[in-house]
Amino acid sequence: MKVVIALGGNALLARELDAGALLLLTDVDAVYRNWNTPDASPLRATTARELLRQRFAPGSMGPKVEAACRFVEATGGLAGIGRLEDALEVLEGRRGTIVRAVPQVAVSSATD
Repeated sequence: MKVVIALGGNALLARELDAGALLLLTDVDAVYRNWNTPDASPLRATTARELLRQRFAPGSMGPKVEAACRFVEATGGLAGIGRLEDALEVLEGRRGTIVRAVPQVAVSSATD
């Protein structure tokens, strides 16, 4: 799978390369709902539609969220937002925020 890692955030490059994933790496561990308030909570797995309903600072997380959502909606791939030092774990979905076009459905295996 092709992955584009963007420190500044460029969803267009990822789409042109036909990447399956876009990583937007920053100094914050994840996207937070209600950032900088007592109710702040990290968003670990979400959809573009959910994220676009939230408000984020235009000079901070806002551009990263917009880039992630544009990429996911255009490609059906996934976007991850998190810290540079956590890049692999963000890609694996163990850290940061993972954005998908549609919610991921957990599949369980039945044992008889």
